[in-house]
Amino acid sequence: MKRTISTAALAAILAGGGFWFAGLSAPGGAPVLPGAAMAQDADAPAEEIEITDMAIGAEDAPVEVIEYASYTCPHCRTFHETVFEDLKENYVDTGQVRFVYREVYFDKYGMWASLIARCGDDTQRFFGISDLIYDGQEQWTRAGSDAAIAEELRKIGRLAGLSNDQLEGCLTDGAKLRALVDWYQANATEDDVTSTPTFIIDGEKHSNMGYDDFSAILDEKIAAAE
Repeated sequence: MKRTISTAALAAILAGGGFWFAGLSAPGGAPVLPGAAMAQDADAPAEEIEITDMAIGAEDAPVEVIEYASYTCPHCRTFHETVFEDLKENYVDTGQVRFVYREVYFDKYGMWASLIARCGDDTQRFFGISDLIYDGQEQWTRAGSDAAIAEELRKIGRLAGLSNDQLEGCLTDGAKLRALVDWYQANATEDDVTSTPTFIIDGEKHSNMGYDDFSAILDEKIAAAE
């Protein structure tokens, strides 16, 4: 079964309760970050941070696919391991689909992974790091303590070429984290996202599916756009 956001949790999101789900908040409402600079950086105004969509494919592609996914969601990992690469090769790389990835936050560990993936806000690096995060999901999510999980995520960042200073700066950026949560809340409301993975294909919402079903929908959309 795909991972689902409960009605109560979604209500908390829509009510603007801030950092939601158990274990996501520190006392006083500060975002939970794996670094000593948490308290200082968390006070920075999130509204000054601009969050951009991470997207690959031609900007003028006839079809747009938006994926809502969580780095801690096993079914999202399965999609990226069994479906995404074929979609990218056959539709994105050929200019037929613009693919947008939007993070969903079920827990603080997914948030930390997002901060690593977005470190430097480089689109190509983001998708490369995302692949590494999903490939190693079973390892880093089960590392044990918060410190151990954070260190496993740092290892992924270093493998992608990020320096220790870059990683610490990203992992202790409370303002960026607040801005990401606000951005997610707005997107989830607009697109009625209640589970992961969820796909918005040219404005139509779809649940998780295999390659054949996905391909059939894309072929239909592409034909209609011609």
